[in-house]
Amino acid sequence: MPVQAGMTGSSKETTMKKELVYKRFERFWHWMQAALIFFLALTGFEIHGSISFFGFEQAVTLHNSAAIMFIGLIVFAIFWHLTTGEWRQYTPSRKHLRAQAEYYLFGIFHNAPHPTKKTVLSKLNPLQKLVYLSLKVMVIPVMVFSGLLYMFYRYPQKQAIESLNLQGLEKIALLHTAGAFFLVAFVVAHLYLITTGATVTSNLKAMITGYEDLETDHHHPEPAVQALTEEKV
Repeated sequence: MPVQAGMTGSSKETTMKKELVYKRFERFWHWMQAALIFFLALTGFEIHGSISFFGFEQAVTLHNSAAIMFIGLIVFAIFWHLTTGEWRQYTPSRKHLRAQAEYYLFGIFHNAPHPTKKTVLSKLNPLQKLVYLSLKVMVIPVMVFSGLLYMFYRYPQKQAIESLNLQGLEKIALLHTAGAFFLVAFVVAHLYLITTGATVTSNLKAMITGYEDLETDHHHPEPAVQALTEEKV
């Protein structure tokens, strides 16, 4: 009996497979960046007089040193992303963007299925891509340049002290502080969202070990089709 048209098909079986998602430098960059952001926030709050821990002068010195380390880390991270092609992970897309936002707002509290599938080549969902890209091209550059202006608005030039053409530092300081509060808000949201994986600690473990269990689809012929194909014509 010949196989009839329209009767071909397949069933999909989903299994979990452990994959190396986060490479060694990626994990180092993530944790070093987190440590520096926390330290910069701590010393920054002391500079603003919100807390007292190191003392004002020591806090300023430590804050500036950590800022220079942060800039160095950014340079290495940019080089790594460009040479490995990982910059493509942040390419924004409108596909499933609304579904992802609705999942975080409502679906996650009703055990709804995740609207996107994580893979090694696509580690970020549409909303993460948009947020992380905004951080990299807007917030971080604003923090870096406003911080550098704040540090070097007066600098030695030969035997004199030259000043940049700035009408005071108030606007620069406000811009830098606004960016800092945005980063703190992001970190708080990030700490919450890492608990929303398959288990409370699965995302955290993945960023420590690099490995994560990802869904793998296997396609099999439908039973009826398989039976038909096995029959002799």
